[in-house]
Amino acid sequence: MESIEILAVVESVSNEKGIEEGIIFGALETAIATASLRHFHEDAEITVSIDRVSGEYSTHRHWIVSEETIEDFHKETHVTENDSKLSLGDTYSIDVDNVVFGRIEAQAARQVMMQRVREAERDTIVAMFTSQNNSLMNGTVKRVTRDNIIVDIGNDIEAVLPRDQLLPGEIYKIKDRMRAILQIKEIEGRGSQLMLSRSCPEMVTELFRIEVPEINEDIIEIRGIARDAGSRSKITVKTNDGRIDPVGACVGMRGSRVQSVSGELGNERIDIIIYDDNPAQMVINALAPAKVESIVMDEDSRSMELAVNEENLALAIGSRGQNIRLASRLVGWELNIISSNEAEAKERVVEAEFQAKLMDNLSINESEAESLIRGGFLNFDDIAYAEDSKLLTALKLEESRVEEIKAAAADAALMEAMGEITQEESNLESLTELGFSEEEVDILVSKALKSMDDIAELAVDELQDIIEISDKKAADIIMKARESWFN
Repeated sequence: MESIEILAVVESVSNEKGIEEGIIFGALETAIATASLRHFHEDAEITVSIDRVSGEYSTHRHWIVSEETIEDFHKETHVTENDSKLSLGDTYSIDVDNVVFGRIEAQAARQVMMQRVREAERDTIVAMFTSQNNSLMNGTVKRVTRDNIIVDIGNDIEAVLPRDQLLPGEIYKIKDRMRAILQIKEIEGRGSQLMLSRSCPEMVTELFRIEVPEINEDIIEIRGIARDAGSRSKITVKTNDGRIDPVGACVGMRGSRVQSVSGELGNERIDIIIYDDNPAQMVINALAPAKVESIVMDEDSRSMELAVNEENLALAIGSRGQNIRLASRLVGWELNIISSNEAEAKERVVEAEFQAKLMDNLSINESEAESLIRGGFLNFDDIAYAEDSKLLTALKLEESRVEEIKAAAADAALMEAMGEITQEESNLESLTELGFSEEEVDILVSKALKSMDDIAELAVDELQDIIEISDKKAADIIMKARESWFN
């Protein structure tokens, strides 16, 4: 390739594609080096340098300085210290004659260069839209394929909308207008790509931003969203101005604002919920109009057990569990729902078990244990650190006897705590035995997966959502965790 041809190609491609000349020169250098490699050993390392002013180029070959005794030493890729006069690990380079290209080499060089130019063009376009990532875009359907819809989002720039990112039942034809969320994603082997989605939670958020001026003005904040695309969404809102009702502002006059959002989403039902810092209150708000009668929280596992009366049970759960599932996602806690009758029965069982412990550990009779439970003493710590007057009232015993009971309760609380620590250590050790690293164990524990049984109940994809692990390793670990089920 003549120098004048190189300069002409660089200038024309740069002007046509709007790409910096330096990028075009780099693409040409890669293309010429790739085509030149046909005339050298397949493992040889070849680079090409083009003079940016004259267009003249030179070809260079490189070897790694290594000991001749190593197993992978090869004369085409390695050179000794004596021959190169360099140190181990250095790169020994020499200039070689430029290859005279035939038709095949020229075609190969052209293909490589055009590929690099397309990649550079794509990177330039992606960079233009970086600031608009996760923003709502208007576009026109340009092509429809079996797996994707190609959308023109302006100036002949195309974005890809996968069919699994459409709402259920949606059909688009060429030249149809649409709105979707732009998502810049890394696709393996293809780099950054402009993708679109209509099923992501951001779709609801951005539509409300358009319909509700108070959100754009930061008077109202959308604090969270959980969505079953095309069916139902729950969003939490908070006002920064006490004079404004955030739910009313989002609903609009006669429901006009929320109806506009719902209409764009195929009449998706949208529940607008007042945000609360207290997760228990958030759950109550999220499940309304179903009334929650009691909540038992476990902060370690971030789970709640909700008691609902029989009349509200179906309403709280929702069709196919949708209502409780969305509420769980919205709050970020695992929610387990039971009827009030079940909750009362469970509470009676817990009280009976604790009553037996009280009688064994504190050497008191059945009526005294019942009196303590009725007095609100529901664990050993409550008794150990209670005021003497409250215990005297509950038990009607002498002060010396009360002190003995408090001391015994303190010992029992300590033994329980030690037992919990030992069990926790045993559980963590079992996770290590399954083959998890310390870092992976920490991640699992943060997700309330603290024992072998917790892992055994997972599916392969669920474990992969939590830690990076291959299909085979995940399957092997889960099956190992389940061994106890069959023994």
